[in-house]
Amino acid sequence: MSENIYAKAEEIIFQRRTDAEVKRTMRVNEVERKIPEIAELNRVHLSNLSQRLFKIIQDGTDVEKKIEKERRDNRQAQAIIRSYLKKNGYPENYLEIQYTCPECDDTGYSNGKRCSCFKELIKKLSADELNTNSHMALSSFETFSLDYLKNENNYESMEKIYRYCVDYAENFSPKTSRNILMYGNTGLGKTHLSLAIANEVLKKGFSVSYDSAINFLRQIENEHFGRDLSGKDTLELILSSDLLIIDDLGAEYDTRFSAATIYNIIDTRLNRSLPVIITTNLTHIEIEERYDARIISRLGCLYDYLKFTGKDVRYLKKNNKDI
Repeated sequence: MSENIYAKAEEIIFQRRTDAEVKRTMRVNEVERKIPEIAELNRVHLSNLSQRLFKIIQDGTDVEKKIEKERRDNRQAQAIIRSYLKKNGYPENYLEIQYTCPECDDTGYSNGKRCSCFKELIKKLSADELNTNSHMALSSFETFSLDYLKNENNYESMEKIYRYCVDYAENFSPKTSRNILMYGNTGLGKTHLSLAIANEVLKKGFSVSYDSAINFLRQIENEHFGRDLSGKDTLELILSSDLLIIDDLGAEYDTRFSAATIYNIIDTRLNRSLPVIITTNLTHIEIEERYDARIISRLGCLYDYLKFTGKDVRYLKKNNKDI
């Protein structure tokens, strides 16, 4: 996840608000040209309202009474304007600002917290970033060749894994798709196939969060302990994405914070019925030795284990250049 994602989201939200206000000004100008009565009402009752209120407060005499009169006059003027709009074929709310998100009025915040529209935007931008990742361009089902394995003992098992992944991607659903643990030595195609799944899932319009375990945990730790002031919430993004892919589990530093965070991610997404794909170079025994019983029980009972075997594909490609 890029530092620029949050800045870009803020920029988009700001632009939405600016565009909404500009369009409202254009509608006001249009209506005032066509309906002089509205122009007059705006001039007499609505223009310079803030200045009049400031003057009332500054004067200090009968402040509440005068402010209430201004409010009453304002409501009456607004009602008359709506009637003129309707009479001339316009919607009654034509002069209101039409924000993209009515919950936060395109500020990105609702009740002091990040609005859901901002979180959805972050998810979309994160998916877009993943889609433009150089690995993503290369990691598709079409570019995963089994030809290098035709003379290898693991051809049949790898073909089954490949078919499983293709079927998983084609039928992906956030609420019904299984969790997957891909394990085996490096260079066997775990990352390639997990990204190929991500590629297809993104095409269906779902959100995907992808990174290595060490990068995810480093960012979450920085945010948790206040070392990242960007306002990002990587953990919430991870917990809420339609599909989460954690690459290279086991390469992260073995700390209490990391262990607690990994458990939280796995457990929370299970409770939310949101699928996770994990890749690791650890063996089944090494996984059990590395992680505590709570994590092992969830991985063992609620994940499909895909065992990758054979020789490093890079080695096979080097020795089978004609394929």
